[in-house]
Amino acid sequence: MMGCRGADLFSEIDMLRSQLLHNVEVTADCQRVEEEISPQDVLTRIENIILGIVTSLSKDEAPVLALPNRSSWANVSFDSAIGLQMSSGSSVTTIRSDCALSVAKFAQILKILLVIYRLVQSNSYATKRDIYYNNTQLFGSQKTVDGIVDDISCMLKVPRRSLHVFATSKGLISGDLCYIEEDGTRIDCHSSSADATFQRLLDDDFCTKLSPCIIITGKGVPDVNSRLMVRKLWDTLHIPIFALVDADPHGIEIMCIYKYGSVAMSFEAHSLTVPSVMWLGLLPSDLQRLRVPADALIPLTSTDENKLTSLLKRPYLTSQPDWQKEMELMQQTKVKAEIQSLAAIAPDYLTSIYLPNKLRYGGWV
Repeated sequence: MMGCRGADLFSEIDMLRSQLLHNVEVTADCQRVEEEISPQDVLTRIENIILGIVTSLSKDEAPVLALPNRSSWANVSFDSAIGLQMSSGSSVTTIRSDCALSVAKFAQILKILLVIYRLVQSNSYATKRDIYYNNTQLFGSQKTVDGIVDDISCMLKVPRRSLHVFATSKGLISGDLCYIEEDGTRIDCHSSSADATFQRLLDDDFCTKLSPCIIITGKGVPDVNSRLMVRKLWDTLHIPIFALVDADPHGIEIMCIYKYGSVAMSFEAHSLTVPSVMWLGLLPSDLQRLRVPADALIPLTSTDENKLTSLLKRPYLTSQPDWQKEMELMQQTKVKAEIQSLAAIAPDYLTSIYLPNKLRYGGWV
């Protein structure tokens, strides 16, 4: 994050902020406010599931759990003010206790429901890794636990943070920001670690003149904690949020997840997506405009091309014609580039020229 005082040099950002604030006022009444889920609500919903299982057993029937299908685009609708959200009538996957193919998952779900119940009841917390190591033989892998925790969140219609289960966050935040954690811990983001090139930008003189804004740098698929943090910053500060990602299909998808969400977490879209995110760079058109040396460019692989084709079919692309043009340009040129490719122009080109000019003259889409 870069939070500094406004200046005429960055009037484009000021105008964008005014536009975003206007959009917030216009859409505020149209957006569904996420209801607070109390600990007792969570406990009651788990108890109802267990009651259903006990009722089936009392009738000498095999208990069955119904999980909303979180992997199907058919279960997702798109709202420009929210992003991808799970449809109310989404299809479900049944997990039977009397089927050899699903009995293990049935047991795993019950075990994690028990852990969550105890955590909520005692007002304590655990990481998904803690749960995995609680019974590695039952779960088999960390990935199994990760998926089931999200399945339970979706099944109970409860935000994952209300389950008292956390993931080990992999995101970093750095900039002129301080905040207080729920336990009273004061976090000073100015002293936190950040990517070396981004940290240099934060320390650069031009930043002292910059209007408040947030820059997300894409480093792998964003985890829920990182997405929650960006959404919290937007809800609290209402300042422009820009994405700085590699000019490749993977980088574009990272940006899309922050902006529009993912199919797997569409049931929690209201707290995870930030539809105001703007694409600052690295744009495919930048590669031509800046004449990035050919030896710094990378040919698209068949996997890249398939990912790009898939992205272009996403429902939200129709509302982003400029993004669509950039992605079609990548299809035509058949090359991609990392952010670091700008170093081929000059070692400090990213921090000294590229980003300052992008922010000063409104070079985002």
